[in-house]
Amino acid sequence: VLLSDTHGRHAQVVVPPGDVLIHAGDITDHGEVPVVRDFNAWLGALPHAHKLVIAGNHDLCFERAPVESAALLTNATYLFDSGVTLAGLKFYGSPWQPWYFDWAFNLPRGPAMRAKWDLIPTAADVLITHGPPAGHCDRTLQGELSGCADLLAALRRVQPRLHVFGHIHEGFGQSQAGPTRCVNASICDVGYHAVNPPTVVDLVVS
Repeated sequence: VLLSDTHGRHAQVVVPPGDVLIHAGDITDHGEVPVVRDFNAWLGALPHAHKLVIAGNHDLCFERAPVESAALLTNATYLFDSGVTLAGLKFYGSPWQPWYFDWAFNLPRGPAMRAKWDLIPTAADVLITHGPPAGHCDRTLQGELSGCADLLAALRRVQPRLHVFGHIHEGFGQSQAGPTRCVNASICDVGYHAVNPPTVVDLVVS
């Protein structure tokens, strides 16, 4: 069960059942700690056996106070350039995106960004990032394709079965990048209204 970019509006989301719940960042509007606490309590009330969370560019507290903020997520596994194996699948999560105004987890396009994607292990079945790869569910209202070309190159190298992200609200939807199913799971639209439903996918464990 995939969602992203709830921006404090998580209580408005009707979450379907599933085995693994993934949130691909932007829990908050501006990194408000009380919102993270409330989000964690909300997660704790959901029935999913496993819950995975990464931070997004709006989650400023996770960049400014990473240890303290991660400790607030007692009802989920927080991934930060790290992975975990659950239900027979290997998951890897990372919050970075190409420089976007003065928000959190920004890196310039090029070598610095590429170095983060080089950390993604080739064994990953499910990749979770906040931002999209270039050309996949990344078109803004202005018509700009804002995704990361180096992330797309990493997808071609790793070939995960599923790539979950958000960040570009208006890119909500799915596309295919070779063997990888790409899902922009943004819950909020560009007006920050929680209008999109979570996305449910089935991954058969071989």
